[in-house]
Amino acid sequence: MSDQKRYSNKLQGLRVLIIGGSSGIGFCTTEACLEYGALVTIASSNSSKVEAAVSKLQSTYPAAKSNIHGQTVDLSKADTLESELKTLFEQTVKDMGGDKLDHVIFTAGDALATMKLADLSMEKILQAGQIRFFAPLLAAKFIPKYVKNSHESSYIITTGSISERPMPDWSVIGSFAGGHHAMVRNLALDMKPIRVNGVSPGVVDTELWKMPQEEKDKLMEQMSKKMATGTPGRPEWVAESFLGIMRDYNMDGAMVRTDGGGLFM
Repeated sequence: MSDQKRYSNKLQGLRVLIIGGSSGIGFCTTEACLEYGALVTIASSNSSKVEAAVSKLQSTYPAAKSNIHGQTVDLSKADTLESELKTLFEQTVKDMGGDKLDHVIFTAGDALATMKLADLSMEKILQAGQIRFFAPLLAAKFIPKYVKNSHESSYIITTGSISERPMPDWSVIGSFAGGHHAMVRNLALDMKPIRVNGVSPGVVDTELWKMPQEEKDKLMEQMSKKMATGTPGRPEWVAESFLGIMRDYNMDGAMVRTDGGGLFM
């Protein structure tokens, strides 16, 4: 007689769309979903990165090769954002067998637009929020149609610790990040019974830090001193927060903080 599996099989056979899943936290969350038996589509703006990520995943998880899909989506332009998202959801559902999705995770992001107050302009502000704020908000429009209408389904948005711990020259990004908290709570009402939650990582050692390795190592060492854990986060650690949210059917309208205790240092 085999053991029961009340917990380890909660994602088995479920359909998950990860927007931003070709690298960093999104990629590690994709790995985690595959290990728990889910079918996953990763979406990114760079087709070559999507192809490379899918190839790597299929090589790492050969038994789950047919469970891995990739899509290209351009979230960077306001005038085409809605049509890009609509096509993404339509094609994802089609590629994954036609059934509605169970979970949607948004981890996509571009270069962090830090800037001096004197350099602000409406164009810069709107561009800074295009992918990180407006895209996940507009994506919510399509979820009731393409995601199963159940408390077991969820939409997860990614923000950052700058929403709670301000720093000089981060007013624009910090404002959008703070808005994510309100977005999660309000969407949880607008999309019920589908659950809406967020994950707020602190400093995480990912490809987002585009700088020479020596500079990056020095930065991570400095950041480590501002964390209670004494070490920057790793994307595979943060991925666990997304897993927990998907599997906790009682979590709704919440923001999960995973920052190494940096908020208290």
